[in-house]
Amino acid sequence: MPSPQLAVIGGGQLARMMQQAAIGLGIRIRLLAEAPDVSAAQVVPDHVVGDYTDLDTLRAIVADAPVVTFDHEHVPPEHLRTLEAEGHACRPGPHALLYAQDKGDMRERLSGLGVPCPRNARIASADDLTDFGFPAVVKTTRGGYDGKGVWVVRSTVDAAEAFASGSQLLAEELVDFRRELSALVARTPSGEVRTYPVVESRQADGVCAEVIAPAPDLDPALDAEARAIAERIATELDVTGILAVELFETTDGRLLVNELAMRPHNTGHWSIDGAVTSQFENHLRAVLDLPLGATDARTPWSVMVNILGGAVEDLEAQRAVVLAAEPDVKIHLYGKSVKAGRKVGHVTAYGSDLDDVLARARRSAALFTTGVTHD
Repeated sequence: MPSPQLAVIGGGQLARMMQQAAIGLGIRIRLLAEAPDVSAAQVVPDHVVGDYTDLDTLRAIVADAPVVTFDHEHVPPEHLRTLEAEGHACRPGPHALLYAQDKGDMRERLSGLGVPCPRNARIASADDLTDFGFPAVVKTTRGGYDGKGVWVVRSTVDAAEAFASGSQLLAEELVDFRRELSALVARTPSGEVRTYPVVESRQADGVCAEVIAPAPDLDPALDAEARAIAERIATELDVTGILAVELFETTDGRLLVNELAMRPHNTGHWSIDGAVTSQFENHLRAVLDLPLGATDARTPWSVMVNILGGAVEDLEAQRAVVLAAEPDVKIHLYGKSVKAGRKVGHVTAYGSDLDDVLARARRSAALFTTGVTHD
């Protein structure tokens, strides 16, 4: 095969959707996949199965690829520094990824920049937690996602599982928030920046369930502030590619940064069908230092609802049922086996009436999850 223009580490659905964007742009990708049947390996012809924590495996994958990017943030930073020293541009680089890999380091860095965050402290014992105060949210500083590695605690007894995990822990105030927002920004190595409309994300059991773009009834001043926060973080941390900044909109009208992700993000999936340029295309443009595309919404409202594994085991067979019921909804299946609660795809609806768009997206996702809808 011809030499790749880009090496992608990690074979999940984010890499799968990067490949969709790469095809249109004529970008050749080589993929390091965790297993032969993972989501992206099904659609990227030039893929190798291997361990992303092994330096020699990484070297083999990126050997003739000038640029490296990621489906996740878990590649050991020391390996990325080695790859950079050997002439490969890692985007985002290890100096930036550190703040997506470790929540404690992220909190310290953002606080140093004056970015608003929940009150927080590293904790190593029940006494530390008691000193911090209750109620609190206790998080592992590394590795948690989709509600894993996160505990809401109102006493030291509630934190027993967290301390038993053996992980480094961070305590944060339990924020009184109205809703969760997400601000996405794309940034190139040469410094071009574009922000997407700020969206509202709704969670179920710690997992993103649906995203509304743009966030309904968002004060224009808060919209501008969220975008400015995302742009400032991307610039100050020297992030290349897509940065997702998850935020709390507090009940008293403030914004607090919750999490960072330095890759395409679940809260940006709506952009595939709802924006002029999807987050995946702009991520590829950004890491290859190509001019960025417009991030404007195509329609007044877009709603993305995740398809979580449930009673329907054969998603491909169910596809015809969903399309017959909602022919104008866009379906994205990830090629994953169905497991309870697992993200196996998403649907996106769009239009000028938010209630109608929400209803169509929810009905479609329910048909994939339970096989029935409840209007």
